Amino acid sequence: MKKDTSYRMSIPSDPEYIERVEKKTEKIAKQAGLNDNAIDNLAIAVTEVVANAIVHGNRRDSSKKVTIEFYLDEKNIKVLISDEGAGFDPRDIKNPTAPENILKESGRGVFIVKALMDDVLFRFSEKGTVTTLVMKLR
Repeated sequence: MKKDTSYRMSIPSDPEYIERVEKKTEKIAKQAGLNDNAIDNLAIAVTEVVANAIVHGNRRDSSKKVTIEFYLDEKNIKVLISDEGAGFDPRDIKNPTAPENILKESGRGVFIVKALMDDVLFRFSEKGTVTTLVMKLR
């Protein structure tokens, strides 16, 4: 994938499609020249956000889509993941490393994604949620 290019895919809100997204993410990351560690980090972050979009955003409603857009330029890989859900308040996400949250079975995804990416942005509208992941090319 040459610099200043983009790729877009759309999937039904079904967890069975997550593996397809992971393979496409890895392929694009390799073409961008990322090392193995960065490829893994990007794939983990993208698949986590896609899973959240399917399960929490679109409530597994297969009539609703999740759209994944990849943008590559000289400095960054940006991935925009869009769902058709009502959104959430990022301030309501509890710190999973706090003692009272350590044993909880959920609530770690956004925390992990933020640790793996250089920037994570959320945009909410009546049409759904767009999560933007940014990984700087080093």
